Amino acid sequence: MPNFRKHPTPLAFAAALTLTSFAAQAQNVATATDQAKTEDGLKLDRIIITGTSAARTKLKSSVSVSTLDSDQIQSSGAASAAELLRNIPGIRSESSGGEGNANMTVRGAPISAGGSRYLQLQEDGLPILLVGDISFATADQFVRADGMVDSVQAVRGGSSSTLATNSPAGVVNFLTKTGRATGGSVGLSLGLDHKQTRFDFDYGSKLNDQTRIQLGGYFRTGVGVRNSDLTLEDGGQFRANVTYDFRGGYLRLNFKQLSDSTPTHLPVPVRLVGNDIQQIAGIDPRNAFFINKNFSSDVTRDRAGNLVSSNPQSGLTVNNTSIGLEAKVDLSQGFTLEQRIRNSDITGRFIGAFPAGSQQPAFAAVTPGYFSMHVFNTSLDNMGNLFSETRVAKTIDLGAGAKLTALGGLFIGRQNVAQTWYWNRYNVQLNGDGAAIVNDLGQATANPTGPATQTWGGCCVRSIDVAISANAPFAALTYEAGPLSLDGSIRRDSQTTKGWQQFDNNPTPTGGFTGWNVNGRDPVNYSASSTSYSFGGNYELSRNMATFARYSKGSSWASPDRTIWDGNVAQGKQPYPVNELKQLEAGLKLREGPFSGFFTFFDAKTKEDGGFEVTTRQYLKDSYSSRGIEAEVAYRMGAFNFAGGATWTNAKITSAGATNGNKPRRQAELVWQLTPSYSMGNLNVGASFVGTGDSFAQNDNKAKLPGYTITNAFANYAFGDKISFSLTVNNLFNTLAYTEAEDQNNLGNNPLYIARAMNGRSAKAAVRYSF
Repeated sequence: MPNFRKHPTPLAFAAALTLTSFAAQAQNVATATDQAKTEDGLKLDRIIITGTSAARTKLKSSVSVSTLDSDQIQSSGAASAAELLRNIPGIRSESSGGEGNANMTVRGAPISAGGSRYLQLQEDGLPILLVGDISFATADQFVRADGMVDSVQAVRGGSSSTLATNSPAGVVNFLTKTGRATGGSVGLSLGLDHKQTRFDFDYGSKLNDQTRIQLGGYFRTGVGVRNSDLTLEDGGQFRANVTYDFRGGYLRLNFKQLSDSTPTHLPVPVRLVGNDIQQIAGIDPRNAFFINKNFSSDVTRDRAGNLVSSNPQSGLTVNNTSIGLEAKVDLSQGFTLEQRIRNSDITGRFIGAFPAGSQQPAFAAVTPGYFSMHVFNTSLDNMGNLFSETRVAKTIDLGAGAKLTALGGLFIGRQNVAQTWYWNRYNVQLNGDGAAIVNDLGQATANPTGPATQTWGGCCVRSIDVAISANAPFAALTYEAGPLSLDGSIRRDSQTTKGWQQFDNNPTPTGGFTGWNVNGRDPVNYSASSTSYSFGGNYELSRNMATFARYSKGSSWASPDRTIWDGNVAQGKQPYPVNELKQLEAGLKLREGPFSGFFTFFDAKTKEDGGFEVTTRQYLKDSYSSRGIEAEVAYRMGAFNFAGGATWTNAKITSAGATNGNKPRRQAELVWQLTPSYSMGNLNVGASFVGTGDSFAQNDNKAKLPGYTITNAFANYAFGDKISFSLTVNNLFNTLAYTEAEDQNNLGNNPLYIARAMNGRSAKAAVRYSF
């Protein structure tokens, strides 16, 4: 495996190979047209294997589910996995953090302290991380949507609560190509208004009648779409699998190496005037960025107390090496065995600049644009995991066309959460040209060479090293008779966590840090368990129409790093908090001619029992109620294709206190996704519109996040059946789209609000050669 950081894209080699990237879309236009003759736009006959107890079509399943094919993924122009998920109805994905660090949830469930507490992300049926809201290590930063992705299946609500851990709101599964189709592609994409070069490749083939291979990946280099004078994107991914088919099953070996550095986008200073967020002169939230050559190092200490100099341009650095084994075997007497196991070695670092804290008194008289910057320098010492899931199923013929399928399974997992936090505070000036470090009088100064930790009074010098051991037996029964299917499932999750944590337990009289006192490590030792269940049914009214209903209760646990600030919880003296989500769903699926639709009513109640949010220094412990309607539709007519969705939600906080009856933070009543496209011979053009109504930044319902619509345009042209060219423009109209905001006291008594926004306009051109 090459070291991506030492081998930037060789343009001559890439040009010789390609005329390249991302534009199999144009070649796929003909394929999509052929499919339209026999298949509706939502592909209701597509087999679903994610979050369900038995593989069934969308039409026959009693869950809300959406799929994205490889051509849809490529034409979306999405810059990250989280941004891709914004195209799926019902999923709220605040993809403003760069390649990772996104906040995600599913309709009905709240956005919590960060990450995806109620939504599990998977690769090929196994979780990427056991826990979705680990600080500085969210699941989306360890997955990349490259040419190896065959499809994405997203189940919202439903039986996901019983067929995966920490997933009461849903499961998103990134499914990999496995060499069934012989051929591949190479491609090159270039940023047109920013420095970015990316080379993609994939290839699949049969080696013989029983063996097939698939390999692919990408590598890239560049600055990225935000202002900087440094190389911030540097790395890539390689994946491969080998499948051996035999009578009654298959055996597959998977390999993945992800070694990538990308910029971390955190909130920037804004002003709050009344309830309205306003920009500060010289600071554009769409492209403001703190990391440049003026900030060349950040000196911290590792968990052993040694001084370490980190390069802030490393941003979000991820190293993930995974090896997995997958098998399916038809046993005797109608039994079927499925086994998946994967071991992942994960390390990295998260460096991001966060405007916060209180300035020195002298700054009260300094012109705007000067403020305090806290550097979230977190070493991801060990985020590795080992997951295994075993399923045994048997179908019993009951006669008269009826059958009963019984499923029993066991999930076993181990997730490490080992991080070292060491956050320094700097005085900075931020303007359109980037950030410059200044002294306490607002004068330019050299980059500091030693630790200066005073972040929120020195709160966050911390090291944690714990291992979560999880096991979850589960069972499901499915009854099918003619147009009717009924199913029920139950899961018992048990988790035990052991390890240690320690804070700055050896400070100097002035608040500085002198080193870890290893004798002061606090032990972590607790256990928690919970039972989840789900019952549902589906009835086919006709070959083109079905209705379903489901009731589910699921559980999730906040990451230990968010919860064991309380020593009593850490040592098992108090119960570890369990978050609970109950959902009632009912829906209708139909297709008629060129139209297909999927409509779901939902009623959800969430009890959130805790989790510490560092940036607001609060424990989040609330209850929520929400109900609404989710719609997904598709329409095909000749050369015109339309796909879209919308979710209307009426949500409120139901826990006692000052926020009772308020809207949950960042929860708009209406969100939508629309993607029309039109084919003219070899040319395919279109756009995707992702929009949201107004919402409130926090549960106090004071600051308002204005609604927005982001427009992403694309055009693809095929030169014959092998070479294709594409152009994508993200945020075509350079819309200012805030995704989150919060209060930070700054500049003496002058309140400063901070907010994070989607990237401004960016354009890419790509060329791809398929063979």
